[in-house]
Amino acid sequence: MANTILDPTGGRRAVSEGAAVLTPRRARLAGATVGLLSNTKQNAALFLDELGKLLQERYGVEAVRPSVKTAFALPLPEEQLSELAETCDAVITGVGDCGSCSASAVADGVALERRGIPAAVICSDAFVVTADAMADLRGAKGYHYAKTAHPVAVLNPDEVRKRAEEVLPEIVAILTEAS
Repeated sequence: MANTILDPTGGRRAVSEGAAVLTPRRARLAGATVGLLSNTKQNAALFLDELGKLLQERYGVEAVRPSVKTAFALPLPEEQLSELAETCDAVITGVGDCGSCSASAVADGVALERRGIPAAVICSDAFVVTADAMADLRGAKGYHYAKTAHPVAVLNPDEVRKRAEEVLPEIVAILTEAS
C-alpha cells in the first residue's frame, strides 16, 4: 500500500447531467446566514473570514457561520452537509489551492446546491482543470465557481484581505440572481 492513490471524487459517479446552476439563487444577501466552510488549507479560514466581514458590511448579511471541513481532499461528510443545509441560506467554501482540495471543494458545492443551498466555491486559478473535471463528474458541467490567483497559502494577512476584496463581486454574483 505504499503507492495508495486518493480519489478526490469520493468514488461516486455523476448522478445525472445537470445544469451549471443547480438551485435558485437568492434575490439578495441582506438578512441571510452565510456558512463559511474552510477546508483547513493555509489561509482558507482567514480568506473566508474576510469575505464574511465584507458581506456583512456591504451586503447586509445577518450572520456568518464558520465551519471546518477536516479532510480537505474528501467530500464533505453527510452530517456536515445536512447541518449546513439546515442552518445556512448560502455557503462559501474553499480555498481550493491544490488539485485534490479544488476538486473536493467543487464536489461540496454541487452537493450543497443539490440540497437547495446556493454555494460559492473558491479555487485558485492553477487548478481549474481539476475543478472543472469534478463538476463534470458530478453532473454539473459548467458549474460556476470563483477563481483567485495561485497560490493562496503563502500570502500574508494583508494580501489575503486584498484577495477577498477582489473575489467578493464574483462571490456575490454566484450566490444571487445577478449571476
